Amino acid sequence: MKIRAKLLLLFLTLFGALLLAFAVFIYVSTSQNRKDQYYKHLKREAITKANLLFDAKVPPAVLQLIYKNSINSLFEEEVAVYDTSFNLLYHDAVQIDKVKETKRMIDQIIRQKEITFDQGSLQVVGLLYKHKGQTYVITAAANDKYGLSRLEDFKYTLIISFIIIISLTIAAGYYFVGKALNPVAEIVDKVEEITATNLYKRVQVKNEKDEIGELATTFNTMLDRLEQSFDGQKNFVSNISHELRTPLATIVGELQLALIRERSVSEYKEIIRLSLSDAQRLVRLSNGLLDLAKASYDHTTVSMKELRTDELLMDAREAVLKINEAYKVDIVFEREIDDDDDISVKGNEYLLKVAFINLMENACKFSENHQCVVSINYNQDKIKLVFKDSGIGISEDELENIFSAFYRGKNKDFSPGNGIGLSLTEKIVLMHHGTIQVTSIVNSGSEFTIEMFHV
Repeated sequence: MKIRAKLLLLFLTLFGALLLAFAVFIYVSTSQNRKDQYYKHLKREAITKANLLFDAKVPPAVLQLIYKNSINSLFEEEVAVYDTSFNLLYHDAVQIDKVKETKRMIDQIIRQKEITFDQGSLQVVGLLYKHKGQTYVITAAANDKYGLSRLEDFKYTLIISFIIIISLTIAAGYYFVGKALNPVAEIVDKVEEITATNLYKRVQVKNEKDEIGELATTFNTMLDRLEQSFDGQKNFVSNISHELRTPLATIVGELQLALIRERSVSEYKEIIRLSLSDAQRLVRLSNGLLDLAKASYDHTTVSMKELRTDELLMDAREAVLKINEAYKVDIVFEREIDDDDDISVKGNEYLLKVAFINLMENACKFSENHQCVVSINYNQDKIKLVFKDSGIGISEDELENIFSAFYRGKNKDFSPGNGIGLSLTEKIVLMHHGTIQVTSIVNSGSEFTIEMFHV
């Protein structure tokens, strides 16, 4: 069921229930008011007839004749008068006797002084009447044909009004709900037009302050991320193709060159050495891509445990020294360690080690003295690691791009690389809810600062 139908059904059900309850309340109130008013009318008629009988001394035969002549009128009240001993003193039509009073009824009237009740289609009132010290019991009964007829008309008026109002409500609700949801339909139509080839298109935001505007803004934000993701994928494919094609083309070219003619052992060794170097470059690239993929995983799926950062740094230092024996990595503690928890973090051992190796290797690679100084510090909440080199530095206009995958700055001619390391390092640090910042001065060196919460 569509939202329009759901909203219309919900509103119609609620409004219909309230309207029906109101109509029933009005009908019941009107019916009760009619009955109460007619009881009062019967009481007045009973007292009037008693006054005519006792005060005006109108003969009973005359009163009966008047009743007989008015029996087909709208009001045909039948009145009877009894004494307290259940002796009938007067009756409008004793032969008909609609009420058929009993001694038990008369006694009840004497006890309660006044009673009202329904008897079939009749309304009956019984009351005490006093005249010259004597107490009499009067009953009056009649069928309120006029009042019931008007009540019946009123009931049909309510039913017809209910049907008309509900019909108008359905029509108005369908129109206004449709009008309110039209922007949603427009958003759906616009989004359906957007494909991978035209991600630049955006949904029009007519009013940013209402819910529809928020929905459109959210869609546009999502499209921004999708466009960035697609652009990133395109750049990634382009860059990785270039990074793979270059060493592969070099290996193929060197091997083809070796097959052209016979060569000396030393020449073959040089060709093998060059091909091996290119193959190792491919291995490093593939390892970097695998690590980049791991760092892009949902952090909830990556195994985490408590790790001492100083031990991770020592392991990373050993790995860097194996890469190049000329590299030097110094690890400095800025303050004394009182508790292991102060320099321990909850993280993935492999990924953190990869991040530290990347920063150490870059620092050594771009420094003339091939040295990296790592300082360890901590405060009440976080541990702070600073990787410092005295290399060629990074220009200010390149700093904002150094964490982009495959980005290589002006220093790419200074040392070979594939532009994955810093992007991978940032992803790893962010996965561990940390931050990484860089400050650099051209020809003076760079500092990469990592901050993570310790346990």
